[in-house]
Amino acid sequence: MGIAQHVIQRGNNRQVCFACEQDFAAYADWLLEYSIKYQVDIHAWVLMTNHVHLLCTPRAENAVSNMMQAVGRLYVRYFNVSYKRSGTLWEGRFKSCLVQEESYLFQLYCYIELNPVRAGMVELPSDYAWSSYQINALGKESALCTPHPLYLAFGSEPAPRQAAYRDLFKDHVAGELLADIRLATNKGMALGNERFAAEVESLTGHRMTAQKVGRPAGWRKKTEE
Repeated sequence: MGIAQHVIQRGNNRQVCFACEQDFAAYADWLLEYSIKYQVDIHAWVLMTNHVHLLCTPRAENAVSNMMQAVGRLYVRYFNVSYKRSGTLWEGRFKSCLVQEESYLFQLYCYIELNPVRAGMVELPSDYAWSSYQINALGKESALCTPHPLYLAFGSEPAPRQAAYRDLFKDHVAGELLADIRLATNKGMALGNERFAAEVESLTGHRMTAQKVGRPAGWRKKTEE
């Protein structure tokens, strides 16, 4: 609670979840409704054809889980009726990771809003309608978007904030950072430095770093004794 999270919800077997503009709009409307109901501040998002990314901060216990479950159930019902189908739509429970804000928050903003560019769907993030880029970078109004305090720290007025935000996109998220984001989210680990991961482990009681691959330290000595 109170720590930013990266959330991803995928379609089952990567199947299409959004087939037309009406589908995107329906999901976005329910996301707004239940983010308000369950007290989740949403800072960035992208709705892709077969998955969803969110960068958000919960303000209540179990807020993200409650929001995602409510939106997911309603949307599956809507989708099944619309396309005369039955059964599951989502790939199980959503995946998420906690984000060290000082070091990784804006990396996540860029990672999320550049998704359509990486997928080859558009040339520029501003060309894609179903992400938060047009809000954060260009000032388009949206009730769904709650600016993060670090975003607001870019400037006291909207124009300089948006200009500073656009500067973040001069370099694409790639290489090791891209791999770290994907690993942390898929494994439910913390995205941050070792100190941040240790603090989160202490608070939650859950491992927040990947276990080392290979044999345990000292195994050779034990076998030789």
